Parts: sequence; C-alpha cells; structure tokens
Amino acid sequence: MGRGRVVLQRIENKINRQVTFSKRRNGLLKKAYELSVLCDAEVCLIIFSSRGKLFEFGSNGSITKTIERYRRCCYASRENNDPDHDRQIGHEEYAKLKTKYESLMDSQRHLLGEDLGLLSIKELQNLEKMLEGTLSQARQRKGQMMFKQMEELKKKEHDLEETNKQLTSKLEELEECVRVIEASWDSGTVAGNNNLSMHLSQPNQIQPQSQPTLPMGFHEFVPQEGATTITRNIGNSRSGHPQGWLV
Repeated sequence: MGRGRVVLQRIENKINRQVTFSKRRNGLLKKAYELSVLCDAEVCLIIFSSRGKLFEFGSNGSITKTIERYRRCCYASRENNDPDHDRQIGHEEYAKLKTKYESLMDSQRHLLGEDLGLLSIKELQNLEKMLEGTLSQARQRKGQMMFKQMEELKKKEHDLEETNKQLTSKLEELEECVRVIEASWDSGTVAGNNNLSMHLSQPNQIQPQSQPTLPMGFHEFVPQEGATTITRNIGNSRSGHPQGWLV
C-alpha cells in the first residue's frame, strides 16, 4: 500500500513536526552534498529550526566564502541598474566599520573595567571567562619564557665553568714553569758561590818567579882577591868619585 499525498501545511503535533523536520533536514543536506559533488557546483545551505538552532552546509568547507561571493554578485547586479550604487555601498561599509569600531571600543573598556554597570550577568560571566583565559595564556607564556631564560643561564653557567677550569689549568702550568725556572736559578747561584768559595780557599799553587832588580844608590863593591889594587887605581884615575858609588 503506497503512501498518501502529504498535505503542505503546518503540522500541529509537536512531536510529529520535530520528526518530520529532522528527516527532511537530513534529506535536504544530503541532496545539497550530492549536488555539489555530482555537478561540481558551489552550494551553500542555511537552516534555522523553530527553536532557533542553526544547521548549515557549505561545499567549500565554509559558507562564508559563498556568502561573500553572493554579496559581490548582488552588488554587481545593483551597480548595473543603479548609478548611485557606489555611494550606497560606501555608506553601508562606513556604517559597518563604525559599528565594528564602537563594538571594539566597548570591549576594550570592559576589559579595562570601565562601563561594567551596563552589562548583564551573562555578559559579565563571559567577560570573566575571557579574562581568565587571557590571564591563563599570559601566565603560560610567562612560564615558558622564564623556563627558556633559565635554560640559557644554565648553559652560560656551564660554559663559564668550563672556561674557568681551562684558565685554572693554564695558570697552574704557568706557576709550575715559574717554580722550575726559579729553582734552576737558585741551584745555579749556589753552585757558583760554592765554586768561588772553593777557589778562594785553595792556596796558590804557582809561585811567582823572582825578577831581576836594578840596584840604585850606594852599593858597596867587594872585589875579588888579586884585583883590589887594580880596581881602585882605575876608579880613581877615571872618575875621581869616591869608592863604592855606581851609576
């Protein structure tokens, strides 16, 4: 037995109306998907239930691009028919930007704790959640930066310790070299002093030879035997000096 013809009017039974909405909504979404796949078409579907719940489908993954494309097409068609379309678009864009600017200024004042008396309890709760989320993110970022700085400081400390060890080792080597040089100097000085003292303590082995002297002044001449008379005579006859003087 086939289905009867459905009368197109509002279903009074609430349960039947909800069931019918769910079935036809799923069928409509399925048809939109099949149309976008089979025909390579850009499909956008927006559905609001009687309770205000939103159901949407976009073949591009998001309906925003399709809506913007629809707006451009509508503006282009209006531009061809209306010469003042650019002016109207400018006023609309200005109104949108002004509204957005005012909304951002209100949000900024609310974040700073100003003009809170006009907010409802729900808006205050949303503001509190937003501030808590922002504070949590700020604390998390602060912790990450502090941890990173601590890691960098630990690395610098390790590098400085290694450099200090190297410098200490070089300093010890230099001190050892200085001690060796000083010890060699001290040993050389002691050996030189010992040699000098030994040289001074030993008697002079070489005796100086007697040198011939030249007699000057009075010298008594002792003649040999047998020549006394001749020597005296010669001396008296030649010089006339007293006996015993030699020049």
